[in-house]
Amino acid sequence: MEKIIVKASNKTTGSQKYALYIGRWQPWHDGHQWLIDQQLNKGNNVCIAIRDVPLDEQNWWGASDIADNLVARFNKEITEGKIKVIVIPDIESINIGRGVGYDIIEHVPSEEIANISATKIREQLKQKEDDEKAKL
Repeated sequence: MEKIIVKASNKTTGSQKYALYIGRWQPWHDGHQWLIDQQLNKGNNVCIAIRDVPLDEQNWWGASDIADNLVARFNKEITEGKIKVIVIPDIESINIGRGVGYDIIEHVPSEEIANISATKIREQLKQKEDDEKAKL
């Protein structure tokens, strides 16, 4: 699988900070969009980190495919420097030390958004695929 590598710049970015969101994004859905919008709507930049997880029943698409889709979806915002999309290794935990210049923020969605399930979406996609095959 082709890796997307983002190298640090030698230039200081000044106030160019990003809110980091880490996920599998399998598939991207309205709940994910709501989450990202929490920062974009405040005028903040967003870095979407895609976990490079093995393909299985819960992970249908490779990280590079997801990255390609998100780059296409957010082309305008990426061009404007509002969004960055990166691939990271699969992680087992997120660890922090003492406060070093960033916040840890939990966004609590409405019940409607909280009830969106990528698992259910994948089940619906699988059922649609099975129905299409049965028609043949």
